[in-house]
Amino acid sequence: MRLTNLLRTTVSAAVVGACVFGIAGAASAQQAPQDQPTTIDDIIVTAQKREQNLQDVPIVVTTLSQETLLTVTSTSSEASTTARIRGVGTVGDNPGLESSVGIVIDGVYRSRNSVGFGDLGEMARIEVLKGPQGTLFGKNTSAGVINIITEAPSFTPGYNAELGVGNYGAMGAAGSVTGPLTDQLAFRLYAARRVRNGFYNVNLGDGPRTNTDDQNQDFGTVRGQLLWLPNDNTSVRLIADYSSRDEYCCTGVQIRTGQTYPFIDALSTGTGQRPPAAGFGPLPFSRTAFANRDTGQDVHDMGVSVEANIDIPGMFGGATLTSVTSWRDWETQLGQDIDYTGADIAYRVQDNQNGYSVSALTQEFRLAGQNETFDWLVGLFATSETIDRADSWYFGADYTPFISFLLTANLNRATAATPTPPGPIPIDPGRVGCFTRTGQTAAGLGACLYGSPLSPASGPGFTLGQGYADNYEQESTSFAIFTNNTWHVTDAFDLTLGLRYTMDDKSLEGRQQNVNGNGATCTAAQLNAAAIGGALGAGNVGGILGALCLPFANSAFNNRIVAENADDGELSGTVKASYRLNESILTYVSYARGYKSFGFNLDRVHRTGTITPVTSLYFPSEYVDSYEAGVKMTLLSRTLLLNATYFDQTFENFQLNTFNGVGFTVEPIPELTSRGVDADMVWFTPVDGLSMQGGVTYTDAEYGVFTAADLVDPNNFPAASLLPGSRPSFAPEWSASLSINYDRNIGNGLRAGFSLAGKYMSEYNTGSDLSPFKMQDAFTTMNGRITLGSEDERWTADFWVQNLTDEEYLQVGYNGPLQGTAFQTTVQPAGTSHPGTYYNQALDTQTYNAFLGQPRTYGATLRFKY
Repeated sequence: MRLTNLLRTTVSAAVVGACVFGIAGAASAQQAPQDQPTTIDDIIVTAQKREQNLQDVPIVVTTLSQETLLTVTSTSSEASTTARIRGVGTVGDNPGLESSVGIVIDGVYRSRNSVGFGDLGEMARIEVLKGPQGTLFGKNTSAGVINIITEAPSFTPGYNAELGVGNYGAMGAAGSVTGPLTDQLAFRLYAARRVRNGFYNVNLGDGPRTNTDDQNQDFGTVRGQLLWLPNDNTSVRLIADYSSRDEYCCTGVQIRTGQTYPFIDALSTGTGQRPPAAGFGPLPFSRTAFANRDTGQDVHDMGVSVEANIDIPGMFGGATLTSVTSWRDWETQLGQDIDYTGADIAYRVQDNQNGYSVSALTQEFRLAGQNETFDWLVGLFATSETIDRADSWYFGADYTPFISFLLTANLNRATAATPTPPGPIPIDPGRVGCFTRTGQTAAGLGACLYGSPLSPASGPGFTLGQGYADNYEQESTSFAIFTNNTWHVTDAFDLTLGLRYTMDDKSLEGRQQNVNGNGATCTAAQLNAAAIGGALGAGNVGGILGALCLPFANSAFNNRIVAENADDGELSGTVKASYRLNESILTYVSYARGYKSFGFNLDRVHRTGTITPVTSLYFPSEYVDSYEAGVKMTLLSRTLLLNATYFDQTFENFQLNTFNGVGFTVEPIPELTSRGVDADMVWFTPVDGLSMQGGVTYTDAEYGVFTAADLVDPNNFPAASLLPGSRPSFAPEWSASLSINYDRNIGNGLRAGFSLAGKYMSEYNTGSDLSPFKMQDAFTTMNGRITLGSEDERWTADFWVQNLTDEEYLQVGYNGPLQGTAFQTTVQPAGTSHPGTYYNQALDTQTYNAFLGQPRTYGATLRFKY
């Protein structure tokens, strides 16, 4: 069950977030002697920083097949990736937000999920720990940890090589070599290059984009290691790596086209987006996207780590001092078609004005030992991190007429004698100037928006090209001391206590700056507010100012300096009790207190319903109380593993990062609960070479009931009005996986095998605002592999397929920017579930887009090993 190259391409290939993580070999089965059957005793983990049999560890470690590798989602770029455990993960494009699920690779904490996924070469072991972690893995996390251990250098010479091809023009090559340099120094070198065409067909609309597909793959990586054994008590492992991605991603497709379609289509060359369905209902599944601007992304990741282990004989029965030092630098530059249509409304360009970087230094010390009655560990963790973000916005040729159109349509509705239900946008023939590009002129814009009384004085329109250039720098330092100790009270009864005290300090400095005169239209509209009210009615002034003073066009952000600092100190930890009923059954209960640090919104944020920038970009820390009770059973002569755990988690100030149609903002939700049962199995059957793995999770997750007054920004409640008492996004009630694996000698020096794996998820919502148009129905994906090779594995041919049945599903649903509205603010009685706001699907005019799951892919891989 050794793992090779398993994390490559997982971000773009991932199935949408589930409650159960599909991790290949979450525990590593060590090679059993040829004349002995494989048993559960061969599955070894280091989840508690020492080698243990999986069934002796009183925590949940999911073990699923290689074909159901990992569950993550990516959104508007491959630089924003989310991993989830039990329906909980950190969503969105805000780099100031730490991850609920931590990634640790060879002992080094990766501060963002997107920094943790790539081509890592040969895997020794992957472990998924569910629930809060903080007393064993450096930085604390609130939902879990994915712990990845790669193969170390070997003093036995060897090499591996692979060549692969697949559909969508996929080609790849990878290889590694390992061996001794001296009798004390060994090395391992790995390199890979992979390319593939995109999964989307793209309608280019107005252009100037030329790529007619999207979500391609083009990356390379190199990873070198040294292992130094200066004496019998000391080992030092040095790892250096570099990877680069030069790709284009991510366009989205319309899953529901709303009432702004006629004008977007009129502004585009040809078709600007998918035509709406009858009654503006959901659209059938399609992989045709609309984008007139480039979506290039350039990602670079590099780092160095040194791990030293020194055995200290005689210290409390023997101890090991471990030091892990790391430096990592990750950066990305992104292009984006902001409106996701063929019209030239708004975009970002792939240069030094749009992207972000994360640079981090970490240092961890651990001193651990054990004797017959006590296993102990004390540690110190420190990290210094710098996040730099450059953000920009470009106005396309269609922005001014599109905003003009929106204002006209809304004014026509507002002045209608009766409310206008969803349907064709009402057009006032007296304002035809709104529907032409001439609306960019001062006179045209004035006449179009407000009528002749205001004419040119109303504003000059929006300047084509770059509208703003913002820069942010967040400095973070974190120090923690932690301990994790197990007392073997009897041969059958263990007590574990883990504690951690964390001190976090973060500062933010930034400058928000409009360029090319952007903001003049907003200023002019504010100066003419009285005239606007007199001409069109006082009740329409707020909506007009809001449309002309959106965050990216708001003069209040011009030359605005951002400077904030915050610090926090928190105690977290865990208590566990385990009791072994007999050699086959272990039971345990546990409590854990988890913590995820506060942060800052690295974006333009103004109060919903106003044009005033928020005073502070700060959002508070997230906490979780987690209870578990489980049983681990090893049956049938230790060939069958059956584990089950009940979990009950309550999150406080859950950091929900949501897209409100014009930007991302973090709004802490007062309470989120996640309760349910995890169960998994591994069976090494009596049939030689045949094994089965599977798992099922039932999750009852829901937000607590809250009102606007319970939020940090009460103005955000309209967009969150569906959340109180509801199941959160990406939290299906049921998720399950099952795999069948077969591998054996077939004679004549040959070995053959196959694997077939499936994953099922019941329905769930893919949008953080829980709009019903973002629902994903229950679905099942299947992956398969057929293998033929030599008995000594000198050569192996794999024929594989991912998403065998070509299942069609959404990764993430999101609102089309500036294309309608989903939430209507009304007056509801106090005491109702949504006081002050009301969502009515009949009044939903929003266009909804989605990033899709990957289609069926297949190919062949030829491997050589010596």
